[in-house]
Amino acid sequence: MKYVDEAIRSRRSIRAYLPTPVPQATIAEILSVASRAPSGSNIQPWQTYVLTGQALKRLTSRLLDAFNDPAQRLMHQEEYAYYPREWTEPYQARRRKVGWDLYGLLGIGRADKARMHGQHARNFTFFDAPVGLLFTIDRHLEQGSWLDYGMFLQSVMVAARARGLDTCPQAAFATFHQAIAAELQLPETRMVVCGMAMGYADPAAVENGLVTERAPLDEWAHFLT
Repeated sequence: MKYVDEAIRSRRSIRAYLPTPVPQATIAEILSVASRAPSGSNIQPWQTYVLTGQALKRLTSRLLDAFNDPAQRLMHQEEYAYYPREWTEPYQARRRKVGWDLYGLLGIGRADKARMHGQHARNFTFFDAPVGLLFTIDRHLEQGSWLDYGMFLQSVMVAARARGLDTCPQAAFATFHQAIAAELQLPETRMVVCGMAMGYADPAAVENGLVTERAPLDEWAHFLT
């Protein structure tokens, strides 16, 4: 029990990685373990693309070109709403806190738009992780399959921690789904869900010192007897 708990509790969104490669056999083992995640009627809606080496460099180059060019960036938009269209509390405050906590560690001020842009751009290099994962789903599947997908993604991250690896799930990739589809030659029936960096955390990177807070149990757990 303690090992499972530790894998869950030690999972954090890591935003700087060592160049140490991850063996393909290890990645395959992680994905195989994660595939035991539950899904309605066992339909297993996940499709995963594992990028390393030159394949990873080609994709990150294409995405950075699109993100760093204002004209190109305007041509890209998300296919699904990850965040609410209108923010309310307590979600707005939580979102702002984690953002400014991260920027505070990095020494990025509120007026420093150039450095904010640069930090956001690091999403598209998978934060220099040696492994980039991209997850897709068939378009005709419904909301229940997206719930299943979340359980699969969590299982990937926990299985990675059990092997001493770190991850960062990244919704930012969904905005550039057209560029991703072109690079990976995805069929039109396939929709980009998110990406994920995977590798070994760089212990010297200040951003990896971020530990996000969790609301106390009595704020969200309701015990009825």
